[in-house]
Amino acid sequence: MNHPPAGRPLPLDGITVVAVEQAVSAPFATRQLADLGARVIKIERPDGGDFARGYDTAARGLASHFVWCNRGKESIAIDLKDPRGLDIVRQLVADADVFVQNLAQGAAARLGLDAATLCAAHPRLIAVDISGYGAEGPYAHKRAYDMLVQCEAGLVSVTGTAEQPVKAGIPAADIAAAMYAFSGVLAALLRRGTTGLGGPVEISMLESLAEWMGHPLHYGMHGGEAPARTGVAHAVISPYDAYSTADGGQVLLSVQNDREWRRLAEQVLGRPKLALDPVFATNTARTANRERTDAAVAAALARLSTADAIEALEAAGIACARLNSVTDVAAHPQLAARDRWREVDSPVGPLRALLPPITLPGGPEARMGAVPALGEHTDALLKALGMTDEVTAALRRDGVIA
Repeated sequence: MNHPPAGRPLPLDGITVVAVEQAVSAPFATRQLADLGARVIKIERPDGGDFARGYDTAARGLASHFVWCNRGKESIAIDLKDPRGLDIVRQLVADADVFVQNLAQGAAARLGLDAATLCAAHPRLIAVDISGYGAEGPYAHKRAYDMLVQCEAGLVSVTGTAEQPVKAGIPAADIAAAMYAFSGVLAALLRRGTTGLGGPVEISMLESLAEWMGHPLHYGMHGGEAPARTGVAHAVISPYDAYSTADGGQVLLSVQNDREWRRLAEQVLGRPKLALDPVFATNTARTANRERTDAAVAAALARLSTADAIEALEAAGIACARLNSVTDVAAHPQLAARDRWREVDSPVGPLRALLPPITLPGGPEARMGAVPALGEHTDALLKALGMTDEVTAALRRDGVIA
C-alpha cells in the first residue's frame, strides 16, 4: 500500500461537509469528498437511517449500495422533525464549509435547510440542493427514482435491443447527478478561495443525465431520428458487436476503419477476399450488410477459444475485449496489476473496495475510511457541540437522536 508523503495533505483536508442524504446521488457525491480528505458528517433518521441501509444484505449483512456510497463518514442519527434535532443540524452547519441535501423536493425548504436559506445565513457556506427535476417547472414535485429519470432522459430508449428497451444496469441518473454535485462543490470551493464567498449549487438528475445523452441527443436533434437500439452492437459501425467463442465466452470487437477490416479479414477470418469485396470493403457497405458481416466474423471466432480469439485480434491490431461478468471484474488482472484494491473497515469487519479513480501521483492516497454504523458518532458530535451527557441522554430517551 502507498503511504502519504510527509507534510502533503489530501486536497480537501480541513473541509467539513454536513449532509442530509439518502440513497445514491448525494451519498455518492459526498463519498468522493470524503475520499479526498473532507470530514463528512452524515445526518440520518433515528428509525433506520438512510433507507439505502435496507436495500439488501449482500455485503456480509450490510447493503451493497450503502457500503459503496458511505465509507469515510461520521453518522449522527437525528429526528429533523423535532425542533431540538433541527437545532443540532443548524449548529453543525454553522461550522461547516459545505452542506449537501437530496430530500424530496420542498422538504429542505420547509426545514430551512435549502441552499438559498442557508447561504443567506452563512455567506461562506457552499450549499448543494440535489433534486430529480429542479426547483421549478411542471416536473419539480414529481417523484424521481433513478429508473424513472433514465426513462424521462431518454436513456432507456437508446439502450437494449431493437425489440426491447432496457434501463442501464447501474443507477446512471443518480451517478450523473452525484458527479456533477461533486465537481460543483470543487468549483465553488475554488471560487470561495478567490472571493471569500460560498453560495448555492443546484443539481438535477434529469439535467445531469440529459447531458450524458449528448451523442444520441445531438444525433436525433440534428439528424432527424435517434440512433437505433443495437444491444452491444454499434448503430453506424460494423463489425462492432459481441461474438461467441468455442469455450462459451464472448468477445467484443470493434473495426473503426477499412484498413482494420482488411487486417481482420486477412489475419483473423482467414478470408482475404472479403477485404476488397464490395459487400464488405467499406464501413457503409458492411453496415448495410450487417447480417452477412456479423455471420463472417461469428463463424471465425466460433472456432477459437476466448483466449485465442483475443490473442489473434490483438495481433491483428483490432480493438477487442472480453464480455466480463461482475465477478470477472472483481478479479480483473489490470486492476490487480495497478494495485487498485483496498480494504475498508465496517461494522461487519474489513470489506474490499476499489480506490477512487482520481489518482494524485506523488501525493497521498485517497482516505478510504470506515463505513459507519447508524448513529455511531452521535455522542461524540454532540459532545463537540458542548452538549452535556444529561442532555444527550434526554434527547435519546425522547427519540430525537439515536
